[in-house]
Amino acid sequence: MKILLIGANGEIGKILKPEFAKNHEIISAGRTSGDFNVNITDVNSIEKLFQQIGKIDACICVAGDCYTGELLSLDEEKLNIGIQNKLLGQINLVLIGQKYLNDNGSFTLTSGKMGDKPVKNNAAKAIVNGGINSFILAASLELERGIRMNAISPAKVADIPIHELTTAYFKSVESTVNGEIIKVNY
Repeated sequence: MKILLIGANGEIGKILKPEFAKNHEIISAGRTSGDFNVNITDVNSIEKLFQQIGKIDACICVAGDCYTGELLSLDEEKLNIGIQNKLLGQINLVLIGQKYLNDNGSFTLTSGKMGDKPVKNNAAKAIVNGGINSFILAASLELERGIRMNAISPAKVADIPIHELTTAYFKSVESTVNGEIIKVNY
């Protein structure tokens, strides 16, 4: 498969890239590194990325910033960090990217445990991750041409055995599951 990995040089991307590269062609993209540069907060940047790459079989996104801090420090500006980056950025990848995916292709977005099991000082992450999960559940019902999409919802990555994390992403990309929130190490 020809797979676009956005956030390839981030914490999760550095784990996934060599594992997927064993059996697939990986195109890496990131804000400042990778085969291509992309700013997922900018729809024009996303469109340009897909135009440059052309048709692909899968898109995995492990990119997107989000604010962490106590509720009293949270304001619209800090909340918008996650909404613009992680939530809308990934949604726009699907909205724009679906026309560049081959039939029966897939999107794999990344949410996180805070969407289901929030802890103190993570209200912004809870909102953003919950939004990604809801988008997956709803939008997966409407994708055409056999295109699928799922979200990987990991706990703290440093606490997850690498095999469990990679298995979740492989499940989303290589199997036929659709509309699932694949929880890792809850």
